[in-house]
Amino acid sequence: MLTVPLTMLLWSSLLMFILILIPAGIAIHRNGPTAQAGARDDLPEPSAFMKRANRLNANMRENMILFIALVVIVEISGIRNPNIEMGAMIFFYARLVHAPVYLLGLPAIRPILWGISLVGMGMMASPLFA
Repeated sequence: MLTVPLTMLLWSSLLMFILILIPAGIAIHRNGPTAQAGARDDLPEPSAFMKRANRLNANMRENMILFIALVVIVEISGIRNPNIEMGAMIFFYARLVHAPVYLLGLPAIRPILWGISLVGMGMMASPLFA
């Protein structure tokens, strides 16, 4: 049976995979499979949406590195704490809402959601220092 942090890592990994597929699918649709299968040196300038999708992808990768590290440390330490579980859930759900907000280019909301995901990671980390 998976712990809550491992379950949230599983769902976060699935979200990351979807965020990889979005710009890939857009590029294949826009440029064609042959162009995307090649060296991609002469592709047209990406649309604003595609640029946001790529930035969202990079942002999620950066945050996943930290989240994965926290989950691994929590699991290896064997510490079980409601804050760890709640923090992992907060991270995932904040990132889940963050993704469409980022893609839609909604100002002000995006950084708040990012901050909420950081709070979740902080909640996970705090029992490790107790």
